[in-house]
Amino acid sequence: MIKFINGYVLDKNFEVVEKDVYIDGDKVVAVGEAEFECYDEYDLKGNLLMPAFKNAHTHSAMTFGRSFADDLPLRPWLFDMIFPMEAKINEQDIYDLSMLAFLEYISSGTSACFDMYYFPEMMARASIDAGFKTVMCPGLNNFKESIESVEDYYKKFNNYDKLISYKLGFHAEYTTDKILIKELSKLAEKYEAPVFTHLSETEHEVKECITKTGKSPVKYLDELGIFNYGGGGFHSVWVDDEDLEIYKKRGIWAVINACSNAKLASGIAPVSKMLKQGINLAVGTDGASSNNALDMFREMYMIAATQKLNDRDAASTDAIDILRMATQGSALCMGLTDCDVIDVGKKADLIVIDLHRPSMQPINNITKNIVYSGGRDTVKMTMINGKILYENGEFKHLDTERIYYNAQKSTDRLKS
Repeated sequence: MIKFINGYVLDKNFEVVEKDVYIDGDKVVAVGEAEFECYDEYDLKGNLLMPAFKNAHTHSAMTFGRSFADDLPLRPWLFDMIFPMEAKINEQDIYDLSMLAFLEYISSGTSACFDMYYFPEMMARASIDAGFKTVMCPGLNNFKESIESVEDYYKKFNNYDKLISYKLGFHAEYTTDKILIKELSKLAEKYEAPVFTHLSETEHEVKECITKTGKSPVKYLDELGIFNYGGGGFHSVWVDDEDLEIYKKRGIWAVINACSNAKLASGIAPVSKMLKQGINLAVGTDGASSNNALDMFREMYMIAATQKLNDRDAASTDAIDILRMATQGSALCMGLTDCDVIDVGKKADLIVIDLHRPSMQPINNITKNIVYSGGRDTVKMTMINGKILYENGEFKHLDTERIYYNAQKSTDRLKS
């Protein structure tokens, strides 16, 4: 058992309190005063214990494309640069490139990711070897995967390991034909399961869908039954009021990827409007090929800054709402209901924020300062399922140089 003492805690109400937290095995067993005879003390020394971030949209193995195809808009970036490299990718690449992503996630305070990519067996193995949580989602489209394989994955990886789970999904409306989407809708109906996809990411995507179908991507997919059991839209930038009504009605998660959308000049998702309408909101980084970082601190700041700029209102979009989106919101979006906040019975997916860093001083409002001034350098410790994986700049169980070497080897081959 571990007892966290002498520090601050971001509690389940997202208020900063001074309480002790007890961890037994992989769970929180007490917050506040409690009587346990045997435990190891972890002295926070005035720092903050908070729930870890959950990255609700990424493509982990796409670390191969970090700064390979920068300064391009989405379509040429994807079709001319990324797809040709992806055509060469193999199972070992997935493992090695994902391990690199896990280093970045863990060292910046992220305990879980919602990953859409290929070769899920190798992704799962890498995640388990890293001690990291991964919710997988297929990139089903006209060129890769099949309904049969998706169903097999769904059954297999939801009964695979405590660190692994699987959701239904497909790449996007513009890469997936109507027949395949309707087949996936039937699969969602069979399992009463939510479906996740890239959705309304660019203005071009939306206009093209309207030209083909007479409807926006949100309306088109909803009429095909994709969201009958909820799900999520990665990006959700170019959504109108009728689209948002569907989000609200179906309980669809809008997963915001502000840095990727800004870098690719795709646009700014209407987060402030979504918050006012009670839309479910989560945060993801997208892949390192388009972001280029896998840093949730940077995402939070970018969401806050772009909303204020877009609304021309410095009071737009409270930082605490954004912090909640990046932790609790992302966890709930991913189905990780057992590790969304610090509370009795929840899994111990926790991080320590070093309040003794220059950027965190002086102490006025800790939660808002995490969003506006925090960064990966403030992450002092990352714990997943009660195990400390990263502390004081060091990984407890991973050979970082070997991971770097393997990732570079894969990248060089894909570029050749």
